[in-house]
Amino acid sequence: MTGPLTFLFAVAGGLAVGNLYWAQPLLAVIAADFGVSEDAASVVVTVTQIGYTLGILFLVPLGDVLDRKRLAPAVLAASALILVAVPLAPDFGVLLVTLALLGFVTVTAQILIPLAGDLADPQRRGAVVGAVTSGMLIGILASRTVSGVVAGLLGWRAIYVIAAVATAVMAILLARVVPQLPPRPRVSYHRLITSVFTAVAQHRAARWTLALGMLNFAVFSLIWTALTLLLTAAPFHYSVTQIGLVGLAGLVGSLAARRAGVLHDRGHSSPATGAALLLSLVAIGLAWTTSTSIVGIAIALVVLDIAVQTVSVLNQTRLFDLAPDARSRLTTASVTVNFIGGAIGSAAASLLWHAGGWNAVSAGAAGATVLGMLVWALGRTTLHVPAAAPRTSELEGTTQS
Repeated sequence: MTGPLTFLFAVAGGLAVGNLYWAQPLLAVIAADFGVSEDAASVVVTVTQIGYTLGILFLVPLGDVLDRKRLAPAVLAASALILVAVPLAPDFGVLLVTLALLGFVTVTAQILIPLAGDLADPQRRGAVVGAVTSGMLIGILASRTVSGVVAGLLGWRAIYVIAAVATAVMAILLARVVPQLPPRPRVSYHRLITSVFTAVAQHRAARWTLALGMLNFAVFSLIWTALTLLLTAAPFHYSVTQIGLVGLAGLVGSLAARRAGVLHDRGHSSPATGAALLLSLVAIGLAWTTSTSIVGIAIALVVLDIAVQTVSVLNQTRLFDLAPDARSRLTTASVTVNFIGGAIGSAAASLLWHAGGWNAVSAGAAGATVLGMLVWALGRTTLHVPAAAPRTSELEGTTQS
């Protein structure tokens, strides 16, 4: 994993995951274009997420048995074709089906991250995985803003055309530059899918890591979902565009956390995870005490994103070290659990806001973080990963083969 290849993986992952979020700021114009209500238009986000969940469950595990040099470009090529079909949808029903299919193939990042773990030298695996993961996170945070700007200039269909062209170019680049990998073991598809659960059951550290991941994303989703409610209320009364600009504070946190994997490489995975959880608690406290100051809120968001993304990168890299032959399946388990945590956080945000406003939201986020710290404290010895040794023999074996 050279620097340019790592950068290419990060860009490809960020571009791919943007497919989940292009439509979010466009719901009003999509509703007007197809003659449906805005509530009905919001279903486009739901069907895309459902498609994505199915893709995580049924496509990503294939990375452990298929040649990912071909799999990743093939999935990107399928995404490019479906992206072209989205703006051509003749009615709202066809649009929903097309977006569900787009979500299903929006899993390139989850194919590339395990591949990066395979290609990276053990001493740099954390740094490489952190960089690629940050690309995906930046794609999530930037896609809404980019989509809104493009739609304002060229109409809502334009972002899908632009994304299709960029995705096709990325598929060609990956097909050319990803190195050839040794053949993967042949496993039946049914056994492959069921072995996702087996891979988790075989590793105690995986279960602790997944629990931490679920709580981590629950806190992240809780705060960011409730943020919209906070900023639309007094004293802010922000517009959707202004809220989107505040959300760009998350980019700073994601960029700052991209080096978190280096801590794993140096054998500090467990203590760094505990420190990041403590940092999350500090950020939540800051967000609570500065809830009427946009500067204080922005600083809290940056600190929270650094903490959350640090835990995320450390979790991902730790899972890769547990079972090198099951990295894609453990990625499936990790993303699925994180998705569940995020869904719980989003649902809790509305309930807590209506129950007690930002104070209740902050208390809920702090409680989930403290629970995460308890999980870490109970499993910290299991989560310890020693510093990696050089991959001399493995590199020699690969060269000979």
